[in-house]
Amino acid sequence: MADLKFESSVTDRYQTTVPSAVRAALGLGQRDKIAWTITPGGKVEVGAIRGSAEHEDPALMAFLALLERDIAAGNLQPAASLFARMEAMVGTARLNLDAPLPDDDDNA
Repeated sequence: MADLKFESSVTDRYQTTVPSAVRAALGLGQRDKIAWTITPGGKVEVGAIRGSAEHEDPALMAFLALLERDIAAGNLQPAASLFARMEAMVGTARLNLDAPLPDDDDNA
């Protein structure tokens, strides 16, 4: 599938309107915030900011962005020894994420 491209103009005050298809793709509403990322190759990525950015760790966010790019590019290979160690720790334990928490865990 080809990339979808949209245009908007920049006003004298350096403002622009986000095209409706881009707003829909990002799930943006009025007063939402967007993030602009300039990649080392000079491309600009635009994304919606979810939650409060003021409490985010910039080093963690940079690491997660790097990890996301590596995953998307297929650069990460499973580490067999890591998976073997994890399996040794948890064994055959199973977890039901839909199960309600016991009452005594509510105050933890």
